[in-house]
Amino acid sequence: METLDNPARRSRILVSQFKQSQIYRDYEQAFREATGLPLSLRAVEAFDLQHADDPRQNAFCALVAKPGQSCALCLQLQREIEQMAQREPATLKCFAGLCDSAVPIRVGENLVAFLQTGQVFFQKPTAAQFDKLARQITKWGAEVDLKSLEEAYFQSRVITRKQYESILRLLTVFAQHLAAISNQLMVQEEHAESPVIAKARSFIHEHQDDDLTLAQVAQSVNTSAFYFCKMFKKATGMTFTDYLARVRVEKVKNLLLNPHKRVSEAAFEAGFQSLSQFNRVFRKLEGCSPTTYRDQLQTVISTR
Repeated sequence: METLDNPARRSRILVSQFKQSQIYRDYEQAFREATGLPLSLRAVEAFDLQHADDPRQNAFCALVAKPGQSCALCLQLQREIEQMAQREPATLKCFAGLCDSAVPIRVGENLVAFLQTGQVFFQKPTAAQFDKLARQITKWGAEVDLKSLEEAYFQSRVITRKQYESILRLLTVFAQHLAAISNQLMVQEEHAESPVIAKARSFIHEHQDDDLTLAQVAQSVNTSAFYFCKMFKKATGMTFTDYLARVRVEKVKNLLLNPHKRVSEAAFEAGFQSLSQFNRVFRKLEGCSPTTYRDQLQTVISTR
């Protein structure tokens, strides 16, 4: 039985939040307009074809990605790319000679999603290549008009490897940006959430500096601790403890914008009860130590 602690479940929640954010919608539109290529943001272990509803989907891919052998091969390729792209971008060529890529989005040590693009040739296809491909598709028994398929095949985007590598670098930078704002997104209030959850979030933010307990928050919304715990996880995808940790880490990050604020002071001001707990939680959520984060932050500020 799937639980909310399942990484795939958490990935789908975070991808949903990314897609609702203005920064992702703006980037998605700009990427498609600038490159003419499809762009998909996909959760870990997603089971659908990556560019099925994309307005920039390759017409040839749209024709062959039907139930049957070619569809299965597309899904298999997608799985292989994602397996290769656990820590860095990966590109593979499909049975038709088109290339697809996945760029991982990692939050700390956790893989949370993929940015995917592609459906391009690195070299102009030939008539001999299409004839071989057409025979294979016919052998599979796919119901597709070969004339339309040929037209779409030769209309596929041809791009140099150097250009494509530049596009992947852009996606890598954006993946890093999404990872950086993921913590913020996960503590934002969701639209249309229940009044009880909204009130609980508000209470947590107001009392995050205190030694806050689950029982206190449950009491603030007039529910039992057991019922509140289940309801809060269902609404947010996080336990109360995880959510409180994220809220406190966000406050620490804001406090560290002050170059004169010591890391230990920021930790205690945000409500952490011990430095060992704080360091462990911060590294888990941000992928680096608080000191490293402070150094990176000051480097960025000094270069502006």
